[in-house]
Amino acid sequence: MSHHHINYIELAARDLVATEAFFTQVFNWQFTHYGPDYSAFSDAGLAGGFYKADLHAQASKGSALVVIYSTHLEKTQAAVEQAGGKISTAIFDFPGGRRFHFIEPSGNELAVWSQQ
Repeated sequence: MSHHHINYIELAARDLVATEAFFTQVFNWQFTHYGPDYSAFSDAGLAGGFYKADLHAQASKGSALVVIYSTHLEKTQAAVEQAGGKISTAIFDFPGGRRFHFIEPSGNELAVWSQQ
């Protein structure tokens, strides 16, 4: 493991079951449960976890924005919507690619980007 790199990220989740089901269905993340109030995820490019809390992360309120890469942006957006996610910012172009933002079942805002 290299020194001083980001190793893990934690996000709050009102509904751990719904959040876990969403990320499993859309992004194929794997989960390990550590009691009823914590669920760690893997196979996401960076390890992390969700802890039970009535909080949520939104970039507009100063939270860090977790951004996921996709090779097929429109397909990923459709999968997010099909799994119950809400699109908070439609696909837009930016220097280097395109992206959209979404809200997962516990209210956290994340984004997905693609070079295409």
